[in-house]
Amino acid sequence: MSKRPHPVTALSAEGRVSAIDLNWNLPAWTPLVDHVAVHASTSPDVEISEETLLGKTVYGRFTHDTLGPRAQTRYYRLVTVDDAGRRSGPSVPVRATSAESIVVRGRPLAQVGEFDSASLELALAPDGYERFDATFPNGVDFRYPDDNAGTDWSYLHPGPQDAWSSPAGHTFRLRFPLESAPSADPGLALWLIDTHATKPGTATVSVNGADAAEIEFHGGATRGSLEGDATVPDTALKPSFEEVTLPARHFTSGENTVTIHKTAGSWHAYDAVGVFDLSE
Repeated sequence: MSKRPHPVTALSAEGRVSAIDLNWNLPAWTPLVDHVAVHASTSPDVEISEETLLGKTVYGRFTHDTLGPRAQTRYYRLVTVDDAGRRSGPSVPVRATSAESIVVRGRPLAQVGEFDSASLELALAPDGYERFDATFPNGVDFRYPDDNAGTDWSYLHPGPQDAWSSPAGHTFRLRFPLESAPSADPGLALWLIDTHATKPGTATVSVNGADAAEIEFHGGATRGSLEGDATVPDTALKPSFEEVTLPARHFTSGENTVTIHKTAGSWHAYDAVGVFDLSE
């Protein structure tokens, strides 16, 4: 009698903003494994059914994304399926909670666009990147709250590996006033609807000329230069969420400038950008 496939082992889960990352040890490949089915539920008793099926993979990792800015708790169980369709018993369940975004718990000091998983309210969206150099010959220089996201902040931020953009376009500046210097480190939220799949790249963030953070972007689906709405069912877009704190000591009363300079890689596509007061 043929044996059923073995279940996965060492299943773990860890939350981050709008996502939970799963990792596990792959089972033995005899009998031949076709895929691992990932099931999720808001209930600790994860029923193995089509209703709870989140996705399938042949790898020892899976990301449950687009969970939104608020903290979300999910329970997961995995089932191994072989090439004959036989299923293993379910794995031991695990629980994880995504991180609450600073766009929920913070107070906006400056914001460009809406945190809505779409870039359509931003300049040149959804596919006008070829007009970037003509529209923004010196990069983006946005003054909050006076400027308009639809004309003054490009949906696409080019990188050094994009032949269609000049080096000046690798720098985006967000200027905004503060009545007084912050007492706690503010947070910077860069929500993206997509990035280049193989060359997502890196960026340096500075505040008033002082380096404040380094960001390494996650690989996306390379569709955000042509499509602008990640809420469309079955979209190919792969959103990601970069959130860092910025040293309060770099800020001052009066005008402040947060600069995002793409230092390596190709483009990323914005959903929205914001600087948030995180003091209680």
